[in-house]
Amino acid sequence: MIVRSLSDIEGTDRDVESASGTWRSKRLVLAKEGVGFSFHETVLYAGTETSMWYANHIEAVFCVAGEAELTNDETGEKHWISPGTMYLLDGHEKHTLRPKTDFRALCVFNPPVTGREDHDENGVYPLLTEA
Repeated sequence: MIVRSLSDIEGTDRDVESASGTWRSKRLVLAKEGVGFSFHETVLYAGTETSMWYANHIEAVFCVAGEAELTNDETGEKHWISPGTMYLLDGHEKHTLRPKTDFRALCVFNPPVTGREDHDENGVYPLLTEA
């Protein structure tokens, strides 16, 4: 059994700030736990824009605080995301999130991330594995 709080991981290698400065992710469950998924609390900052494309992962996102506009960059379709709303990137969709307020979400990735990932120039997380 693993019991871990957000305060336990603050300031550790599980507490990741993006190179772009648009988000911070506290990675509660990682690939090294060996459970087949990773679980994160991520905050995207108000007034920023983050373009992403999880070419190597499926991600489920559940908004717990804040509001943002989600755009499917492949179709142009826009969605308003607010607390209690989930979106699932089951087709590896290229997408952009534009938070109107600080946007806090709980995220699940499959395959799990290692904790070292950040978006590359295409918005992709590389597919890293544990040694």
